[in-house]
Amino acid sequence: MEDRGLTGEYTTHAPPLHTSEPFRRTALNRAFAVVYTFAILALLYRHVQNLLLYSTTLLSFSMTLYLLISDLVLAFMWATAQAFRMCPIRRKEFPQDLKRVKKEKDFPGLDVFICTADPYKEPPMNVVNTALSLMAYDYPTRKISVYVSDDGGSVMTLFAFMEAAKFASHWLPFCRENNIMERSPQEYFASNYQSGSPEIEKIKIMYENMKVKVERVVVKGKVSDEYITDDQQRQAFKKWTNGFTRTDHPTVIQVILDKSQDKDVTGNFLPNLTYVSRQKSKSSPHHFKAGALNVLLRVSAVMTNAPIILTQDCDMYSNDPQTPLRVLCYLSDPATQSKLAYVQFPQRFHGLHKNDIYASEYKRLFQINAMGFDGLKGPNYVGSGCFFHRRAFFGGPSNLVPPEISELRPDHMVEKPIKSEEILSLAHQVAGCNYENQTKWGSMNGFRYGSLVEDFYTGYRLQCEGWKSLLCHPERAAFLGDVPIALIDVLGQCKRWCIGLLEVAFSKYDTLVFGSHSMGLLMGLGYSHYAFWPIWCIPVTFYSFLPQLAFLNKVSIFPKISETWFFLYVFLFLGAYGQDFLDFVLGGGTVQRWWNAQRMWMIRGLTCYLFGSVEYMLKSLGISTHGFSLTSKVLDDEQSKRYGQGIFEFGVPSPLFVPLTMAAIINLFSFVLGLTEFLGGGNTEGLGLQMLLTGLIVVNCLPIYGAIALRSDKGKLPTQITVISTFLSLALYSAASICF
Repeated sequence: MEDRGLTGEYTTHAPPLHTSEPFRRTALNRAFAVVYTFAILALLYRHVQNLLLYSTTLLSFSMTLYLLISDLVLAFMWATAQAFRMCPIRRKEFPQDLKRVKKEKDFPGLDVFICTADPYKEPPMNVVNTALSLMAYDYPTRKISVYVSDDGGSVMTLFAFMEAAKFASHWLPFCRENNIMERSPQEYFASNYQSGSPEIEKIKIMYENMKVKVERVVVKGKVSDEYITDDQQRQAFKKWTNGFTRTDHPTVIQVILDKSQDKDVTGNFLPNLTYVSRQKSKSSPHHFKAGALNVLLRVSAVMTNAPIILTQDCDMYSNDPQTPLRVLCYLSDPATQSKLAYVQFPQRFHGLHKNDIYASEYKRLFQINAMGFDGLKGPNYVGSGCFFHRRAFFGGPSNLVPPEISELRPDHMVEKPIKSEEILSLAHQVAGCNYENQTKWGSMNGFRYGSLVEDFYTGYRLQCEGWKSLLCHPERAAFLGDVPIALIDVLGQCKRWCIGLLEVAFSKYDTLVFGSHSMGLLMGLGYSHYAFWPIWCIPVTFYSFLPQLAFLNKVSIFPKISETWFFLYVFLFLGAYGQDFLDFVLGGGTVQRWWNAQRMWMIRGLTCYLFGSVEYMLKSLGISTHGFSLTSKVLDDEQSKRYGQGIFEFGVPSPLFVPLTMAAIINLFSFVLGLTEFLGGGNTEGLGLQMLLTGLIVVNCLPIYGAIALRSDKGKLPTQITVISTFLSLALYSAASICF
């Protein structure tokens, strides 16, 4: 029977398990917001005045209108970002005091969900290392159950976990006895561990043998007889028949470890470990990752139904074995427990370039803005490193929306062994591809459907229902994951997010109206900042092309240096950039990382934000677009070397690179011509701001110029992209010359 564990006694005179404090600069942020708002209103007033009174030609009217639209978008995005600056807070937990408040036997059960979908893009050994690091938590092992969702339906992944289960019987006691922090075997053996110990060398040899076996099976694409050691494995692998494909196959549920039976080499029980590959049919929608998580939610309810659920990406391993204890510091507090839906940890990464050339850290999203959200009703759910209260998936805090069968209720007590025929039969039933028909799954129960960013949408809907969340941001990262090292993977991932975010922004649960009404204005604005992320493409595209084309034709669109309005533009630019810089650096970032983050903001605006917006519009019109795609977790040695050197990786002839390359070419041509005019004593009055803007973009495009002209490696910009972009740039310049 699964111990619920959330209703244990809380001692009134016990030491505090957590504290929070506001940022010192909050008052300054609020004062600056007032001043900056008046400056924005003055700028918009100028645009409207010029539009109505001084735009005497179609060209001047069009240019002023474009400026107004672009600056309205910039103003909207700035205004929504202020929600994060109104009352940010920092939290701190004291897990060392937890056992003075709650006995270990009263700790709640923990169900861990790990999702994978492709053994070639997400190598099984990476997934295995993630699972082993979570199974080795400093937490009662009999209260941990790990569920692995394999949406690729791969026999190779099942084989990898069968091998991992054998290794776990040695690895888990080794971690406990030596109190090691890096409990992912791969990371531990790659670190400066104490070599020379016979015990460590023995464990390492076992790990390497397992790794070789698994990788050989992946290379062969099947599990040959030489690797099958018992009848249990043979029977499991027989489920992969000739008609079994990743898009059409029956449910496969394999209990690999049973915590009531399986023990490690020291005689202690091991956690549950269950492999789940849900039923797939080409005629039934599967709702991508949200569908996979809902299957795990139902299967785990039938088998263990722990009150706490951890959702984890397959490449995000545990970096701190005490993470669940930090979560209990909040879940054990009656003041926060009743309405707390989830505790979110920031996504943090290992293997980042020291200057984070692609801004893959997403420091604002995962850390800075999350602390701003935390001072309101809590951060958004970011898909991994999140501990949920199971009850949150079944209606608001005060109105339970029960599932269709009692075995799935969050308060259901599981009293039968997970390997019993009745339990396994029901688990297979709730994992069927047609089970959700005519139910509330995906709408009122579980993870929510309707967006490619199921994490953002689910967290948003839960908070709209009245739930709150908390950010747990310890100094030592709770989890560490991989980052893409090729620009096309970075942009492809972001483009997918953009489509999903717009699906939320323009749904019946839109963030601006519905969100503000349900959660309050500041929360609605904060969520709107992300939901409308892709519209950054409007001002970025405009300011990357039109001022430069006007500059080439000696047409001024900004105030002269001698005019008062000039200082307004300078204040707006320096104010926005300066505040962003301070937030980033005071949040622990470096100057170089901040510079690269603003460069990637420009690059995303011309690529994934732009293409994501277009693809969303086409999808809304019923025009077919590419479906969901995974970001590859496989590392190429040459790419890794270039990434380590801080060199941008282009390599593939993607359409995403065309507008970016066009902007680089036009800005360089404009800057060189303008500099020549200036040094030659030509008339450049009124073009100063355009010259500065062009120069800033040219500096940001230095990696692109290098990829076009100075490199010969495989990661350079493909010649066909350069040729197409040059031709289109000339065509755009010719058209602009006629218009101006």
